[in-house]
Amino acid sequence: MRTRVKICGMTRPEDIAAAVDAGADAVGLIFYPKSKRYVSLELAARLRRDVPAFVDVVALFVNADDDTVRQVLDVVGPDLLQFHGDETPDACERHGRRYMKAFRVGGPGAETAGQLARTCAAYRGAAGWLFDSYSAGYGGSGLAFEHALLQDVRADSQGAPVILSGGLSPDNIQAAITTLRPYAVDVSSGVEESPGIKAAMRIRAFLQAVRRADDAAI
Repeated sequence: MRTRVKICGMTRPEDIAAAVDAGADAVGLIFYPKSKRYVSLELAARLRRDVPAFVDVVALFVNADDDTVRQVLDVVGPDLLQFHGDETPDACERHGRRYMKAFRVGGPGAETAGQLARTCAAYRGAAGWLFDSYSAGYGGSGLAFEHALLQDVRADSQGAPVILSGGLSPDNIQAAITTLRPYAVDVSSGVEESPGIKAAMRIRAFLQAVRRADDAAI
């Protein structure tokens, strides 16, 4: 199976182009005002127009109110929603759109493999479960987590597709995929020059490393 790739935290048209040219399956736009990669509705709408067919646009929220989500849906028109905070299953599902739920591994309620699996089980309606490292800033920290904590999640036959995030880079992604075989991977700081400013060379290197891992599994 081919590992899907999302490049998150887009803020510039040239970074969208670099991700598309490298073969990314999705790009992420962050609507969390405290993030260094936050984009306004106006900028997000412009960036969305630069994304061609067959590349998904993912809108990322952290504990956003319903009005904020509706505005993004109306103005930007994302293909998929990503809830990266402490949202309940109802808060994720009431918009009637496909969504991913992110879990901060190592944080409260996700400190052991069993705790993490039980927390995830409440979100069986998600199109994917994304696993990031625990940090005060709700992602984008560049920190990794102990991948062994995913063992119970991976054993859940009714679980959503596993999306690996947290501290990934061109240097470690091949080993991570070889070990875990996730459905998809999600990277932000690992392909940046500075927060919100992507490096085309690092994006290409990341996608190339993903392809090497997939080719080696054939």
